[in-house]
Amino acid sequence: QLQLVESGGGLVQPGGSLRLSCAASGFRFDHFAIAWFRQAPGKEREGLSCISSSGTVINYQESVKGRFTISRDNAMNTGYLQMDSLKPEDTAVYYCAAGFANNWCVLSAPNYNSWGRGTQVTVSS
Repeated sequence: QLQLVESGGGLVQPGGSLRLSCAASGFRFDHFAIAWFRQAPGKEREGLSCISSSGTVINYQESVKGRFTISRDNAMNTGYLQMDSLKPEDTAVYYCAAGFANNWCVLSAPNYNSWGRGTQVTVSS
């Protein structure tokens, strides 16, 4: 059974950093693109970053480019999102998602058919 579990969320001050992890099980992790999305209260879910199955293709939403870094470790079946210079507007529930893709990725939710339950990130002083 395909499963994704996020961890690493929490409360951080503005300007701080967090590293989210996405532990995958039940499927060939290295055959799937991984993406990170977030949803803030009252707002639509938005795609932040994605990484292809081999890690060679990476895309970022403009608002997080230069602050967030996506990566993956296929040997560990884990994806990561390093978040630096966090702002209060980054407060949201963060989700990882997996979608079968032949070494490409896009920041579009319909391309991902498996989702984790999310981890809360709160940026506040």
